[in-house]
Amino acid sequence: MIKRTKTRETILNEAIFIASKTGFEALTIGKLSKAVGMSKSGLFAHFNSKEQLQVDLLKAVEKKFIEIVIRPSLQAHRGEPRIQAFAKNLLKWDDSEFMPGGCMLHTASIEFEDRPGPQRDFLVHYQKYWIDFLAKAANIAIEEGHFREDLDTQLFAFEFHAILPSYHFSSRLLNDSQAENRAWKMVNKLLENARI
Repeated sequence: MIKRTKTRETILNEAIFIASKTGFEALTIGKLSKAVGMSKSGLFAHFNSKEQLQVDLLKAVEKKFIEIVIRPSLQAHRGEPRIQAFAKNLLKWDDSEFMPGGCMLHTASIEFEDRPGPQRDFLVHYQKYWIDFLAKAANIAIEEGHFREDLDTQLFAFEFHAILPSYHFSSRLLNDSQAENRAWKMVNKLLENARI
């Protein structure tokens, strides 16, 4: 059982690396089986279908997101310091070596946004959870006296959520050397407005 779990983890890590560069639809069982040195039937024993592979891949990426972005951020003091930690870890996340194409949750959202199915269902659930998580973090910042009491925390979460796609687009598509600097200006402006 441990060996099977380890093999599955190895397959998913390779799938993340490939799909990050090529997209989810371009990731095939054949391409992945060749990359991990396994037969197609061996891969099917783990995933049964391309659709299941895509869903399991998204779940693996979400798990890494929690480990890289959320958990370390929760070590920061409650309120604004924690939100600043989220921003720092979020930008670091988009530059993760295991995802050479950047945040797969962002790119998958674009790829599956108009396509009903379990991939889209997972992404909707994940995005709603993340936005709610950010709104709760803003509410905690209000409780801690860091943010003003009349702050629209849902709007704050909406605007915070927009930072990653902006950074991703500028740094990857436009190859803008100022992308990170501008992303931090967005973060600082958002925090400044929340304090007023």
